[in-house]
Formats: sequence, structure tokens, C-alpha cells
Amino acid sequence: MQVQGLLLLLALILLAATAEAGKNKKEKAKKDGSECEDWHWGPCVPNSKDCGLGYREGTCKDESKKLKCKIPCNWKKKFGADCKYKFESWGGCSAQTGVKTRSGILKKALYNAQCEEIVYVTKPCSSKIKSKSKAKKGKGKD
Repeated sequence: MQVQGLLLLLALILLAATAEAGKNKKEKAKKDGSECEDWHWGPCVPNSKDCGLGYREGTCKDESKKLKCKIPCNWKKKFGADCKYKFESWGGCSAQTGVKTRSGILKKALYNAQCEEIVYVTKPCSSKIKSKSKAKKGKGKD
């Protein structure tokens, strides 16, 4: 009987501790967060140059916040780092212009970014023909 009483007491202590921990998380979220739900976010502004770590500013009514953000260094500047696109395969090389073209359809706009629904990108045609196997020189045994 005493073992059952101890187990019951232990269960009540654990239950009370869990409830208190959950309460602290809710209070912390209210303290750090905001009741405002209609946030408008600006673009990610890098701390230096045009990519890397930075911040974005948001406003909601008379509140404002800054969030850390990151712009990849291989991003397409024309579209902005907050517009995510699904791209088709590259088209054939145009003999007239010397470039290949492909289009991308908007997949996701982050932080209420204003993005174009369809974008087009080009790149120069490759003058080299890539081969799948490469010859090895001087590294084998004679």
C-alpha cells in the first residue's frame, strides 16, 4: 500500500512540474511576442555587401521589430531573396543571341514579398562540350 501511495505522490509531483513548465513557456511567448497579427515585413537587408547575414524590419500598427535573416550569396538579385520559384529545364541555345532561357513559376513568397508570378532567366551558351568520363594522367602504376 505504501508503494502505491509513493507512486501516486510521485505522479502528482511530475504532473505539477509539467504544468508549471508549460505555464512558463506561455508567459515567455507573451512577453517576447506580440498580440498583433497583421505584420508587414520589409526585405532582408544584409549587414555588408549584397549577401550574408542581415535583418528585416517589420511593423504592425505602432509596433516594430527586427528579425535576423540571411541572403544566400548565390541568390538571383533580380527576383529578391524572398521569392522562391520552381524552374523548368534550360531551353536550347539560341544561335542569334548566344544564350539559353528558362522560366520559373512562383512557388512561395516569404514575408509578404511582392513577387512576379513568372520570371525568365538567361545564361550564356556553353562553348565547351562536357564529357562524362575524364582521362586520368600519370596516377596509375606502370
